Amino acid sequence: MTKVFLDYDQQALDAAYDQAAYAPNRDQVLARFAHASELVRKRLGPPERFAYGEKPIEGLDLYRTANSSAPVLVYVHGGAWRQGLARDYAFPAEMLLNAGAHYAVLDFSNVVETNGDLMPMAEQVQRGIAWATKNFGAVYVCGTSSGAHLAGVAATADLRVKGYVLGSGMYDLRGPRLSKRSAYVKFTDAMEDALSPQRHIARVSAPMAIVYGSLETPEFQRQARDFADALTRSGKSAEIIRAEGYNHFELIETLGNPYGPLGRAVLAQMKLPPK
Repeated sequence: MTKVFLDYDQQALDAAYDQAAYAPNRDQVLARFAHASELVRKRLGPPERFAYGEKPIEGLDLYRTANSSAPVLVYVHGGAWRQGLARDYAFPAEMLLNAGAHYAVLDFSNVVETNGDLMPMAEQVQRGIAWATKNFGAVYVCGTSSGAHLAGVAATADLRVKGYVLGSGMYDLRGPRLSKRSAYVKFTDAMEDALSPQRHIARVSAPMAIVYGSLETPEFQRQARDFADALTRSGKSAEIIRAEGYNHFELIETLGNPYGPLGRAVLAQMKLPPK
């Protein structure tokens, strides 16, 4: 066995960055996201759409609560950097509005559209968050999966965000670069370094909650633990939350539950009671 990263050979490393290998119900749960989002739009009405940039994709879906001065949760969706749209992640809106927060979901380019480059995606996410900080009083950010990676990169920028909840993310790109994800992401040394938030912890200022499921792939579990450990050792405000019995996609679904691991974490950061 030839080791290519830590104790992994190539096959094991590829599996450790392939959610389907550890979450056989992936398609079922993703279908629930989309269906639940349709139901939320029927109950709440369609979201307001705002542009944070000039490209058609550079916009966000906004669901408002009754209090105009309420905080806003900006959500950065995942999808292995290559898929996902804001409309499929409306499902947490009802819980957040009931608790007293606005909910905004970012749209941004995928890595296929950027010809394998993650840098434009990270820049779009930061512009979207910056738009929110200019238009709302208190902004909190939640990202999951590859969205947690992009939100983690944003946390190393000075965006005046009050707090971050990152679920099931990647915080150092060395492992992903050596995995089969390099078949569609054109990693470079500059990209790996610039977009590895664990290497730029000195620039993190907002409190962070790092959440992962006990049924995640071993690499996603390690990435969460290592990032949280690096933050706390550097004196940053960071909390690690292990969600027992959840795989990667099941954990994301808990953002719509005030008593689920992600839902509880975002409400706690925003100091809002679950309702």
